[in-house]
Amino acid sequence: MQGIQVKEYVQGPQDLTVTTHPELKPSSDNYVIAIHASATNFFDLLQIRGKYQHQPALPWIAGAEFAGVILSTPSSTKVPKFKKGDRVFGSSQGGYATQICAREESLMPIPPGWGFMEAAGLMVTAPTAYAAMALEAKVRKGDYVLVHAAAGGVGLAAVQVAKAFGATIIATAGSQRKFEVAKMFGADYTVDYNKEGWVEQVKKFTPKGKGVDVVFDPVGMVNMSLRCIAWGARIVVVGFAAGKIEKVAMNRVLLKNVSLLGLHWGSYTKEAPELVEKVWEGLFQLIRDGRFKGTVYTDRQFHGLESVSEALAMLGRRETWGKAVVSVPQAGESKL
Repeated sequence: MQGIQVKEYVQGPQDLTVTTHPELKPSSDNYVIAIHASATNFFDLLQIRGKYQHQPALPWIAGAEFAGVILSTPSSTKVPKFKKGDRVFGSSQGGYATQICAREESLMPIPPGWGFMEAAGLMVTAPTAYAAMALEAKVRKGDYVLVHAAAGGVGLAAVQVAKAFGATIIATAGSQRKFEVAKMFGADYTVDYNKEGWVEQVKKFTPKGKGVDVVFDPVGMVNMSLRCIAWGARIVVVGFAAGKIEKVAMNRVLLKNVSLLGLHWGSYTKEAPELVEKVWEGLFQLIRDGRFKGTVYTDRQFHGLESVSEALAMLGRRETWGKAVVSVPQAGESKL
């Protein structure tokens, strides 16, 4: 099989190379999947540099999100959830390869009508957004929701989920193209958070300038957001894409009766497994209803594992929107 193996930490994605490895063999507790599409994530950039909170022992195959076809089922499971030939998406270490091993709980069936490219980017961002809106912020009809970095992978997921719940969406982004994309996925208003005065602009979009009811923050913009929220607002922190951890002005949290919430989706499997199923049920219902669609970056196509480096580099430079997904040809298939 082919894969991008990290033997030592690298300076950046330009140092990644595709190498040949033994074919994966069936095991007692893992499925073997032929990968047809791999999605890129910001944490991949941190992990290949050795700067992520979860670092596997060297050497390891990079990547964590994928979609493909079941090649073999776990030998210890008498009645596996998936059978050979089933189309699945999932998350497991080793997504930048032509094959991967994954446990049953890290796999989901590809929704009817969805392709590998669309499904490859579902496993991480979609449940993060749904859990933030449904479980933490408890978004309801009539809410004004501010989504930061709204044209990113998790941002576009949040826009769609909040819109499906009946909210009015104010999306922040940093370019005209990203404003267009955010509106394509349901945003009602857009704001350039690189320009001075964006806070006042957000407030003007809300009834009587009261401010937003909910903030979805994958960037690290809590302090600025506290200036444009309504009394009793909910702020959900899901990441720090800006690269630094904020020190929050807690006096503003107190004076405005704000609920400041954190969400780490990866911890739900251990701490609240019963909610994981609830989140996926909700997401699949939105998909069936046509209210949630794939967010694949389409301004450029990435074919073959050799293009992972460029996809990650563009992601790091904030040049993509949605999910930058790489198609992964199997042996004998064309990369064109």
